[in-house]
Amino acid sequence: MEQLLSQLQEHKKEITAAVVANAEQLEAFRIKYLGTKGLVKSIMGEMKNVPADRKKEAGQLLNEFKLFVEAHFEQLTAAVQTESADAADATDWSLPGQPLPIGTRHPISIVHNRIVSIFQRLGFSVAEGPEIEDDWHNFTALNLPENHPARDMQDTFYISKNPDWLLRTHTSSVQIREMQKKDLPLRIICPGRVYRNETISARAHCFFHQVEGLYIAENVSFADLKQTLYFFVKEMFGENVKIRFRPSYFPFTEPSAEMDISCLICGGEGCSVCKRTGWVEILGCGMVHPSVLDNCGIDSKKYTGFAFGLGIERITMLLYQVKDLRLFSENDVRFLKQFSNA
Repeated sequence: MEQLLSQLQEHKKEITAAVVANAEQLEAFRIKYLGTKGLVKSIMGEMKNVPADRKKEAGQLLNEFKLFVEAHFEQLTAAVQTESADAADATDWSLPGQPLPIGTRHPISIVHNRIVSIFQRLGFSVAEGPEIEDDWHNFTALNLPENHPARDMQDTFYISKNPDWLLRTHTSSVQIREMQKKDLPLRIICPGRVYRNETISARAHCFFHQVEGLYIAENVSFADLKQTLYFFVKEMFGENVKIRFRPSYFPFTEPSAEMDISCLICGGEGCSVCKRTGWVEILGCGMVHPSVLDNCGIDSKKYTGFAFGLGIERITMLLYQVKDLRLFSENDVRFLKQFSNA
């Protein structure tokens, strides 16, 4: 009993001398002395070692010690709260706040918005669709045969097979969904992210951004397509850029063409970017194949249309003379800061 009394006296001295100046130290004090594994809980367990005839006396001492610790904890809590309130009152709220860095749009977003703005002035509206597509909307409706290389695993990210679900390889699937509505005439652009199973390099990535366009009405001709794209290129790159069309092949257009512009980096004289030709391909285009119209329930004998598709990354690289595609997705602040005034 005398040993217990001596222990309680020592603990009281230790508690009284404890330094508690902030909320963290206050919590540490509570855990050490009043926690589930704290001193008070532990010393209460000493009751089992007290003789039966002295348990009442020991119980009074231990209860008094517990009340002492709790009262001291309340005093410390009040002191810490008062000190925190005084510190808050001492804050000079008239001082200027911490400066925040000014953000900017990503270069891909800048060019995306600029492309959309140009085509909206020509009467095109924006259409969007899902990034996870079925085979019919992504391939079959676009007149791509079953053995077409684009369907292979090395070109496409498949989510499931039989039935086939995949990450869309182009935003042409959005065009199919809009054509199925049969709300003609139809004049839309379809911007969005697309996915290709390609090796990442300075000129290719496993995902990129596209803007595809579609115009369907009566008596639409290739001349309408050319004049639309001429206007786009002049607005995007300036009046001095040169333009040419080359015959090409796409399953969903006939006739088909690829559109080149004079290299903006060398001015058409020839460099490594344009492979010494002076020309850079920026998009594919053509008249919508009659089979595509028929697949969507549109009378191909009454209606015609044109379609085109371009990569936003390609346009951005040419516009800002960026030579590595990977910079757009690395989130390097040093690179992105260059576009704060774009």
